[in-house]
Amino acid sequence: MNLTEIVLAILAGLVLFLFAIGNLSEILQDTLGKNARQWILRFTSGTWSAIATGTVLTMLLDSSSAVIIITIILVNAGTLQFRQTMGIVLGANIGTTLSSQIIAMDIGKYSPVLLVLGFILLILSRSEQVTATGKILLNFGVLFFGLFTMENAVEPLRNAPFISEWLQQTSHPVYGAMVGAITTLIIQSSSATVGMTIILAKKGMIDLAGGLAIMIGAELGTVSDTLLATIKGSREAVKTALFHLLFSLTTLVLGLLLFDPFVRSIRWISSHAPIERAIANGHVLFNVFGVLLFVWFIPHLERMLNALVPNKTGNSPSSPTIPMN
Repeated sequence: MNLTEIVLAILAGLVLFLFAIGNLSEILQDTLGKNARQWILRFTSGTWSAIATGTVLTMLLDSSSAVIIITIILVNAGTLQFRQTMGIVLGANIGTTLSSQIIAMDIGKYSPVLLVLGFILLILSRSEQVTATGKILLNFGVLFFGLFTMENAVEPLRNAPFISEWLQQTSHPVYGAMVGAITTLIIQSSSATVGMTIILAKKGMIDLAGGLAIMIGAELGTVSDTLLATIKGSREAVKTALFHLLFSLTTLVLGLLLFDPFVRSIRWISSHAPIERAIANGHVLFNVFGVLLFVWFIPHLERMLNALVPNKTGNSPSSPTIPMN
């Protein structure tokens, strides 16, 4: 396989992955959308309940951006207060780590099973519920097949000196974080960035430090969706997006400052696990500890953002389009 074929195969796998994530987010939002809104309104009376709601909904919808932007829609409509959205944003950052755990399970080779089951349900079912299940299975199959395609495509690159030298630089935390942030900004999916990182690590092309650095940067890159969704939004929506940005920037800076002990702790916790599982574990711990740190400062951050972006009357609600995670 020559370089052109390798690049085309990687791009094809990436397109399949992004296409499946977008479809899953849309299908699950259509299936759970009304319930999701009801859950958000019902279970966000306290900070911890709001965090739990954001976590569960992100796991169900497989998109932190979708959950945060549903929240922005509700706050634009005046049905949620800024204080409630802060907990949901924190929970969404925990819920999104589920995707990295799934990717690390190495189930891409079983993707044809999901494709076949989903297709059979689609062509034989006359029930809307069964049809929706078929679509979900089919898109999960496409998602994992995309990962499987990328995994096979990068294999020949292991012996390419220029690729090896470039990827080795990601072990430097600042450089690795920049790669993760820019990649996520371009492809608009932190899940895809983390997924590709796990694949490269599994093939021995990125070490644990490089994988964790890229993951940290990807957490910042995904904020662009939230910021775009607040265009022409209310002041409460703007404050929600700024809180998300502040959380991502703060955790990124802390992650870089404490990068060496962070890598050592993940290496110790995942001592008997393969590198792809270690990166997924690092993704979980990074976001969980970030949330546990931030939650205690919510009252102070609320006052600060209220002062920076004071409310005013006359804002008209807007309903931004929900992109993929």
